Amino acid sequence: MNPVSYFSIKFENNSLVFLDQTKLPLQEVYVETDNYERIAEAIERLEIRGAPLIGIAAAYALALSLKNVKTQIENTFNSAFSRLAATRPTAVNLFSALKVLKDEFQILPDKSLSYNALLKKAIEIHKRDEEFCSRIGRNGLSLFKQKSNVLTHCNTGKLATGGIGTAFGIIKTAFENGLVNHVFADETRPLLQGLRLSAFELESSKIPFTLQTDSSAAELMKQGKIDLVITGADRIALNGDSANKIGTYNLAILANYHKIPFYIAAPSTTIDRSIATGDEIVIEYRSEKELFNFRQTSIAPDYYKAFTPAFDVTPAHLISGIITEEGVFTFPYNFIR
Repeated sequence: MNPVSYFSIKFENNSLVFLDQTKLPLQEVYVETDNYERIAEAIERLEIRGAPLIGIAAAYALALSLKNVKTQIENTFNSAFSRLAATRPTAVNLFSALKVLKDEFQILPDKSLSYNALLKKAIEIHKRDEEFCSRIGRNGLSLFKQKSNVLTHCNTGKLATGGIGTAFGIIKTAFENGLVNHVFADETRPLLQGLRLSAFELESSKIPFTLQTDSSAAELMKQGKIDLVITGADRIALNGDSANKIGTYNLAILANYHKIPFYIAAPSTTIDRSIATGDEIVIEYRSEKELFNFRQTSIAPDYYKAFTPAFDVTPAHLISGIITEEGVFTFPYNFIR
């Protein structure tokens, strides 16, 4: 795979082209489609993943659902909207992107013009996220008081967003400004987004890094090897409670115990202004097969029972700061009220 040329998603020739992330890092496989159902399946299968990128992909998919539709336009739109909204329950960017397109569709006096109008909105969402990522990266520079070792979890780079990334965008920007010494990346069980995806992005950016099992974080902190922790988020409640990949809550507790700053980086579109606390966040549970199989090879009996939440919620008081494109905010996070 060529680390210089890869991209996560792009729209060209009236089709969506996306990198199948389930094949990384061993294969670089791109899929081109104008079928919204195929994009919905890609989101469900984690071929397309990362909260901001899911929202972008869903916006393009909803527009594409009307590409060649001449009759029953409203029925087609509503069917596609419902299908896409059902793909993943936790990441709020999916729902906010779909709402932007739904609002646009509803005000169009001539529904026959829907495809071009919705495509324009999808492109705007994509470009906005790219700009938000750049601003998050710049805002995150203030977290670094010296050249630091950073621990991160899951994947939050170009493979998860429309730009350079959220937490990864901060790390990359800080590294380019001489503020990052080394990055420790959790493997991120069970689907290994850190091992497969973050490691690739760190390597392609020439950032020194070390991989470790998720359960090694405490030992790294105990040895004094971590200066700060930065992760992303899939949904942030009004009080600052933040849902992110399972294992994030563990890191926040460990960082708090070892007196290490723990930060969340996400665009403002990840803030769900309809919920007061993290108790209202719907947590997605994944198939037991993701734990008992690796690349379609069984590694445990399929009759075992498994606990498989894809996300956990970190309480706001454990978060040292939330970095958005608007700035760095601290507890009690009144900025979102």
